[in-house]
Amino acid sequence: MTARQDRFLGLSSAGFHHVAFLDWGDPSSAGPVTICVHGLTRNSHDFDRLAAALADHGRVICPDVVGRGASDWLANSADYGYPQYLSDMTALIARLQVDAIDWIGTSMGGLIGMLLAAQPNTPIKRLVLNDIGPFIGKAALQRISDYVGLDYRFSSVEALERHLRKIHAPFGPLTDQQWAHMALYGSRKLTDGNFGLAYDPRIADNVKLGIADVDLWSIWDRIACPVLVLRGADSDILSAETAQAMTERGPRASFVAFPDIGHAPALMSDDQIDIVRSWLADHR
Repeated sequence: MTARQDRFLGLSSAGFHHVAFLDWGDPSSAGPVTICVHGLTRNSHDFDRLAAALADHGRVICPDVVGRGASDWLANSADYGYPQYLSDMTALIARLQVDAIDWIGTSMGGLIGMLLAAQPNTPIKRLVLNDIGPFIGKAALQRISDYVGLDYRFSSVEALERHLRKIHAPFGPLTDQQWAHMALYGSRKLTDGNFGLAYDPRIADNVKLGIADVDLWSIWDRIACPVLVLRGADSDILSAETAQAMTERGPRASFVAFPDIGHAPALMSDDQIDIVRSWLADHR
C-alpha cells in the first residue's frame, strides 16, 4: 500500500503556508480516521509501517508539522510553537470533514493531541500518546535543546544516517532498512551539494527560551476519551512516575512499557504496531 501526498493551507502571523500530509487508505471508507503526528524533529514518514497496518480498516493521515518534511518553513520563527501547531491541525481536521478521529502522537505530536483532546467538543475519540505525558522535567528538555537547531551538514545520506543512529539510538533496535528509511526521508539536499536534516533549524528558537519543567496536569485532567500511553522503559522525557500517575487520574490511561528503549519507541516493529492496533480496535 502506498500513500497519497496532499497539502492544505495554514495561516501564521506572516501569511499563509502549506502543510503537507500523507493520506493512507480509502477516503470513502466508513472505517475510522486516524491522525498520526510525529516528534519535534521528525516527519510523517516515521509512521509509514504503522499507517499501512491501520489503513487496512480505515483512513490514516500523517502530516508534516510546519517547518518539517515537505511542509513549508515559517517566515517568522516565533510562530514555531503549540498555538500554530494546534491551528494547523484544526485546519487539517476541517479539511478531512470528519466529526470523530483517533489520534496517535509521538512526543510533540502527543502534546498536540493532549491539548486538542482536552478541549470541549473535541473530535478526538481515542488518544495514543507515545512517550509523552503531562509532566516533562527541565533536564530532559535541556538534553533535547542541546542538539535541536544545529545546522548540520553531511556529505551524503549515509553520513546523515550515521548521525541519526547516534542521536536517536534511544528509539531502540531498528533494522538497517528502518534506519535507511529514516535517513532518506529525514534529509534534504542543500544548494552546496551536501545534505541537511529535513527540518528548519529555527524550530528550536522557542525551545531554547526559558527552559523549565513543563506541567500540564490540569490539561490531562480535562481529557475524557480513552487513552493509551506507550513508554520507552529508559525514557527521560516520560518518567515512570508520571506514566503511573497517568493511569490513576484524569482519563486513567492504559499503559505499556517497552524494555531497552528510551525516547521514543519508533512504532516500526510488529509488536509495537500490534499493541496500538489491538488497543484501538478494543476501544471502538
